[in-house]
Amino acid sequence: MKRPRIPEGARRFLFENSIFLIAGAAGALVWANVNADGYHRFVGMLMYPPDGAHGPAPAAGHGYELFALRFHEPFTLKLVVDDILMAFFFAIAGKEVWEALLPGGPLSNVRTAALPLLATLGGMAGPAFLYIGGCFATGTWDDLGQGWAVPCATDIAFSYLVARFIFGPRHTAIPFLLLLAIADDAGGLIILAVAYPQHGLQPEWLALTAAAIGLGFGLRRLRLHSFWWYLVLPGTLSWFSFYQVGIHPALGLIPIIPTMPHAHTDLGIFARRELGRHDTLNAFEHWWKNPVELILGLFGLVNAGVPFGSVGTGTALVFVGLLIGKPLGIALFAILGEKAFRLELPRGMSHKHLVTLGAIAGIGFTVALFVASAAFKEPGAIQDSVKMGALASFFAAPLAIIVAKVLGVRRLSAGEEDEPPPDASADED
Repeated sequence: MKRPRIPEGARRFLFENSIFLIAGAAGALVWANVNADGYHRFVGMLMYPPDGAHGPAPAAGHGYELFALRFHEPFTLKLVVDDILMAFFFAIAGKEVWEALLPGGPLSNVRTAALPLLATLGGMAGPAFLYIGGCFATGTWDDLGQGWAVPCATDIAFSYLVARFIFGPRHTAIPFLLLLAIADDAGGLIILAVAYPQHGLQPEWLALTAAAIGLGFGLRRLRLHSFWWYLVLPGTLSWFSFYQVGIHPALGLIPIIPTMPHAHTDLGIFARRELGRHDTLNAFEHWWKNPVELILGLFGLVNAGVPFGSVGTGTALVFVGLLIGKPLGIALFAILGEKAFRLELPRGMSHKHLVTLGAIAGIGFTVALFVASAAFKEPGAIQDSVKMGALASFFAAPLAIIVAKVLGVRRLSAGEEDEPPPDASADED
């Protein structure tokens, strides 16, 4: 008997619209509010040892052993998803950042990238400023202060989908947003590595990271083109070194990305033409793209289970940071770049597009959830309240649609060229 096959159109819809992540997050919310004990038992399920018996907590300086490796916390399902599987998500994000630096990439030319990069800086400073100010205003700095980076994130996949819906796929605002999101990803990776160590930093282990990078370049000199060589050998070494250093191990595959054989030019993030490229780095992304969507579904399932009653000050700080601080920071820093440094918006973009784009960038979701778990390691009311703010950032999507309608932003139809550059009076929108 032949098994029914999912139609190609339906399969592409599921994998290209982050449906698994949405389903995982929604399922977690329902499960946590219907059966909280069952949900937390599932998330905290021990993956090792097989009998589930850990005994008493290890003494200081000791960890849990697994295949001769030592972990600093129980080897649970959440650890597997957050620390190991999410490494492939961040590796793909790192791949996009690396390619953006190549000739033809949006970060390769300082002149064209200057304004989006300045807007990115504003899009991170604005939310952080509002969050920190809110902490001091509410007297919650001691409890919530370390979460300042949570609202700095932009979810690149969801923001891209919303931007295409609002502007149309050919509008100049789309590459501007993607460049902003790529730079935001790069900034977020740096913040995760520097501001949120997993345990006491042990920088001597960085020598192992350097060895992993050297091994990766060695494999390239040997003309090994299968990405599996790079994942299994230098990738494992790099991941383990990050774990030992104290940097979040989910970032552990990023150092080996530049070592994989790759094209010397960039066609742009989400570019269909990249599907025809078969270099090692693109082969890595093509193979892992759909599995990473499933991993994101698991990530949503083990991280988004927040009780609705956990709404609190942390929720408001993250929510305000993303929905107000993000667009405000992007718009103000971009206008500063225009006025002070004589930078120019791309042809077809005016201030109304900039404000709308800033509202879209307020969707933090995936990375904001991840940063919330890194900033507040102990599960509980504080972590839940901050996570609820990250989940609530979905409201940035309908807000951006409303902003676009109010400002009169017109969606370009397929085949239509961008709007002509506005005159000086129109630029005052």
